[in-house]
Amino acid sequence: MLSPILLSLAVLMAVAILIIGGFYLFSPERMTGSFGLKLPAADADTRAWLRLKGVRDIGSGLVVMALMLTTGPRSVGIALLALAVTPFGDMSVVLKSGGSKSAAFSIHGITCVAMLVVGLLLIHAL
Repeated sequence: MLSPILLSLAVLMAVAILIIGGFYLFSPERMTGSFGLKLPAADADTRAWLRLKGVRDIGSGLVVMALMLTTGPRSVGIALLALAVTPFGDMSVVLKSGGSKSAAFSIHGITCVAMLVVGLLLIHAL
């Protein structure tokens, strides 16, 4: 019974990161400031770096979705645990770089914790 709820949460996480990745990829200007760091410049190079984040996010979301379609809850949970390194790393970089502490913890930190909790629960769900 718990497994469908947890899988629904995993779907929501995957869809959310796909949408966020799409915004970074196709409209990077719209996403400036949402990461927690100040942009170095509003130029083509900065937009290219933001688009790279979009590609990374889309890839992460697709991994979770692909596993949901082809494997069981345990594999999805393991993937969420492995992918949680991304928001943890993002949070660490924002904090180390003097970025917004509130963005670091509220965006990246909460995402990391949610991925860890859902991942662990999926691994142990029967």
